[in-house]
This record gives sequence, structure tokens and C-alpha cells, in this order.
Amino acid sequence: MRRREFITLLGGAVAWPLAARAQQADRVQHIGVLMNFAENDPEAKSRLAALRHGLERRGWSEGRNVHLDYRFTAVSAERTEVLAKELVALHPDVILANSSAVAVALQRETRAIPIVFVNVSDPIGLGFIASLARPGGNFTSVLHLEASIVGKWLAMLKEIAPSLTRAALMGNPKTTSFDYFVQSAQATATSLAIELVPAHVDTSADIERSIEAFARVPDGGLVLPPDSTTIAHRDLVIALAARHRLPAVYPIQLFVAAGGLMSYGTDQNDMFRLAASYIDRILRGDKPADLPAQAPTKFETAVNLKTAKALGLTVPPGLLLAADEVIE
Repeated sequence: MRRREFITLLGGAVAWPLAARAQQADRVQHIGVLMNFAENDPEAKSRLAALRHGLERRGWSEGRNVHLDYRFTAVSAERTEVLAKELVALHPDVILANSSAVAVALQRETRAIPIVFVNVSDPIGLGFIASLARPGGNFTSVLHLEASIVGKWLAMLKEIAPSLTRAALMGNPKTTSFDYFVQSAQATATSLAIELVPAHVDTSADIERSIEAFARVPDGGLVLPPDSTTIAHRDLVIALAARHRLPAVYPIQLFVAAGGLMSYGTDQNDMFRLAASYIDRILRGDKPADLPAQAPTKFETAVNLKTAKALGLTVPPGLLLAADEVIE
């Protein structure tokens, strides 16, 4: 895959001069990490490896001058609450919060410990920050996706399946900013002559029932915003889309690698490496309130030609040219 440079953080957050690295505090710094994945999920391992790589680039070596405490929620609301309390009780110097639901749980536990969020798409609406330029509290980082991206997803569906007239926007309002995407999708759906069908899911059974019910009417497709629930059940979603011959667009390349049709979104490993730059700044004394949060500016497209063929779809040349990753 041709990797794109994602973003450059303000104030030199991506790279620090060697002189600054030499001035690290003598004591071992403590980082808490609360992930919305199961511990054995390969995606969790990949993202954490990217985080550690980002920290090492800035002079932080696990076991030498920094200690990381990891916790994994496995997309369980109960575990999220328990583990948020547990991590805050350890009084780390900074906590990495992976997902909106994780960040909400941590916010209930502390307004003092600095928190760097990842995979949060509406940090202002959720009350984590006052604005991108001036976060104002104990949260900051790179937000995941802005609501307008749903227009791109719908346009991609219509491009690859011109006869499409219905699109199910599927997600769990408990684990993603669902209404944030639905509201943005309405205008684009109307302009493309697509009926938007919001589909709330919470469990694997919900996903199966929802997709099977939606597929009873022809000319439909699926749109998935970033959501811990659907990511955890990605194999099920992809299998059901194939079974019911539904074209689908996903928020991250992970789905396409697993057999999904196409995706448009940010590079997740880059997100974690960039989060490391915020952690670095905070460990060196900066306050989250003073570190501008960033919106994404670079995106990647992935297409699975094998899946398109199985669905009887022809990938338009323009979509192929735009793709950063093509799976054959």
C-alpha cells in the first residue's frame, strides 16, 4: 500500500529536536491505554505497535523511561466503565482513549488527568473539547472523521452501483456519534435520489436482523460510519453483505482487507503514531487545553476487486485510479 502522509501537527508536535529529547525527566513516565478492542484482536496489536513506534521516535522507550498500562474493553459497556475507573485510579501522567465510548467513560472519572483521544469523530459535540483551536480542558488529539465524509461514502456507493436507491447507515449510537453522521447524510442522500435508512445495532444478533430485513427490498447498499461495534463484528457484516449481495462502503481499510467491497477513511496506524506526538508533548509539560486538536486532511481509498466481481459490479475507472489499495 502506498502510504500517504496524514497530517503535520502544529507547533512541531511530530518531531522534537535532539536537544529536547535529551532533557527528558529522570523518572519513568506512566501512560494509561484504554482500547475498545479485545486484547487478541490483530487490529489492536497493529495500532498499539504504531503507538509505541511513534513514542520511540520521540525518545520514549517502554521499559526504560516510560511504562504503559493497557486495558481492553472488548466493546463491552460494563468493562469500559470498570476499566476506566481502574486506569484513573492508577494516576497515570496521560491516558490514550480509543473510541468515543471509551473517552466518555474516562471523562466521567477525571477532569484532571490529560487524555489523548483516538477514533473520536465529534469531540466538540460530545463535550470533550470547546473547539479544535482551543480545547480548553483535559482532552486533545486528532479527531477521526468529520460528518461531511458520509456524503463521499454515499457518492461511492452510487458510483459503483448506479441503480442503488436505498442505503442503510448502520451503527451503534452507544459506541459512535451516530446522529452526527445521520444528520449530515440526509441532504446528500436526497441529492443522489437515495432513501437513507438509519439502522441501530448493538449486538451481532442486531446486525444480522437489521441486514436481513433491509435486504428484502432490492437496490440497497450499506454505509458504515466508524463504530466499535461493527468493527468488532466486521467478519459478520462482510459475510452478510456478501450473502445478500449488498454493496457496502466502510470507514477503514481493515474491512476491505477482510473481504469488504470498498472503504474511504484515515489510516489507523498513522492516527496512533500521531496520537503519540500529543502524548510526547504532554509528558514534556504541555497542557492538553493548549494543544490544538486537529481535523484529518488526508484520506485513503481501498477497493476489493474480487468482492466487486462476486457482487456482479464493475468498478468505475475513476474509483480505481483514486484507490490507494486495490485487492485483486
